[in-house]
Amino acid sequence: MTTSEGEQGGGAGARTPGGGGAPRPEERLERAVRAAEQALIEFEIAVETFRVEVENFSRLHEQKLGPMYARLEELDARILEARAARTGDPEDRRRADEARARLMPIPGVEELLNGWMDGDGLFPEATAMLTDQPVRPPQRVRPSEEARKLYRDLARKAHPDLAQEEKERQRREEFITRVNAAYARGDEAELRELAEEWAAGPELKRAPSAADELYARLEWLARRKELLTLVAKELEESAIGAMLRLAPDDPDRLLEEIAEQLRAQMTEREAELAELLA
Repeated sequence: MTTSEGEQGGGAGARTPGGGGAPRPEERLERAVRAAEQALIEFEIAVETFRVEVENFSRLHEQKLGPMYARLEELDARILEARAARTGDPEDRRRADEARARLMPIPGVEELLNGWMDGDGLFPEATAMLTDQPVRPPQRVRPSEEARKLYRDLARKAHPDLAQEEKERQRREEFITRVNAAYARGDEAELRELAEEWAAGPELKRAPSAADELYARLEWLARRKELLTLVAKELEESAIGAMLRLAPDDPDRLLEEIAEQLRAQMTEREAELAELLA
């Protein structure tokens, strides 16, 4: 971190001037910090890439399968209501009322269900989806190698923790927020523009780090890695993350298989309801 290129090139053989050939005390710490920083950046990129995939797959899952799940719940409620009307059993009526209550609108329900249904049932657009009308999926982003490289370089250069002053930290945090947003979209052009913007910005020189600062940096990197590990675990253990792991190379096929199963269940429910109403 504080070594010159000549010292870095000399590796373990670098010596302090006039030190009788003894290596600088901070040399090993600096190498450890550099290695930890690089490893953390790579880990952050991997976690961010997976987060983007989980987020996009979640939207596609919700858009394609959400109306089917809603239709199944509606059919279940109607089946229970028809059974209660036929039997007159108070317990059947209680189950039917509970099922219908779960489908009743609540404040903000349209936002929660993305406009699929209200108290009167499915919207026409949702019904169209259930009749095999093609659904336009949201764009699924898989950052390219060039985007990964640009993101890696920018994260290395502009990381807020490289700042020595609070004002500079704020500038870096705002900049990295824009970098993360561009990377989430896989926008190579914007990442290049951000790289040019950063290169043209003020160049701040870091004062040589003392040993205690190097230790503090290593401790921060360790804490950051622990946090990212928890984020990665949460993503992997989520329902959508688990689905992605089942079919990492072709998640769209997995969605279609689930949709086929849901169509079969709807057919069964509709037949059962028709029999009860006959």
